Amino acid sequence: MDTNWLEDFVSFARSLNFTKAAAERNITQSAYSRRIKSLETWLGVELIDRKTFPATLSPAGDEFLPTAKRMIQSLHRSRDDVRAKIGVDTDTLRFAAPHSISIHNLMPLLSDLENTIPKLKTHVTSDNLHNCYEQLSERNCDFLMCYRFPGIPVMLDEEKFHFVEIGNERLVPVYSPRRQLTKGWKLPGWEAPPMPYLRYSSGSFLGAVTEQLFGSNQPNLSIRHIDAFAEALKSLCLQGAGLAWLPEASVKNELENGALLIAGNADWCVDLKLVIYTEPITHTKQASMVWQEFKSLKEKGSLS
Repeated sequence: MDTNWLEDFVSFARSLNFTKAAAERNITQSAYSRRIKSLETWLGVELIDRKTFPATLSPAGDEFLPTAKRMIQSLHRSRDDVRAKIGVDTDTLRFAAPHSISIHNLMPLLSDLENTIPKLKTHVTSDNLHNCYEQLSERNCDFLMCYRFPGIPVMLDEEKFHFVEIGNERLVPVYSPRRQLTKGWKLPGWEAPPMPYLRYSSGSFLGAVTEQLFGSNQPNLSIRHIDAFAEALKSLCLQGAGLAWLPEASVKNELENGALLIAGNADWCVDLKLVIYTEPITHTKQASMVWQEFKSLKEKGSLS
């Protein structure tokens, strides 16, 4: 039996809704339904009464739910016990963040926290946003730092996973003036030739943001390179390979020293919210302290 099936089942029991449960578990609804069916096959009983609308737990499902919860809790306790016995520090707070956010936003924040919370121990996983969502959903991390933007759905159940806005970020179109051909680039561009464009991969968060920005006002760009990671696009951008929309925090130094220039007015920039997600019910004492610090950041004016 895959232990994820138990989490899937408990998730359905909370919402009694396949769509919400699949979103909470950060998988497609078809994959979610297959995993529930696999659990039912393993048990030999139907856990969900699909003949009703909306679907509900069957009598067997009601009977099995407390057992499933106990099994999950027991597995997590056992994992912590094993880690403690082999020297893994369970007091270490685990963070997940997309690569660029991890480097330019999370690390400075953790440095500030160390001045506030003595002996703070942290572990950071940098990955793509989808995998970061999964890390939090599977309780493999305590906090997730990411962006929010209107119109782009969050693949987390916000009744279960709480968030706090800790600051703002701006996506800016930048280019390097190091090559003669790039000097004077300005959006929306000229009729010909189009400006080389360093684009985010389809399905990526920042890719969706830039697609919304363009809308019907498509600039005159020709795709030169596609990548999922802002840092990879930044590297190419610095070489003069093309124009890219990058988080302002990641290019702050380059904008100040002239290595990169902004290629348009404010209409071509995008404001993003920088947020932190967590599941408060799982917090240790130290995680609760850190969460309170995050919630107070806006009030203190620590981040803008």
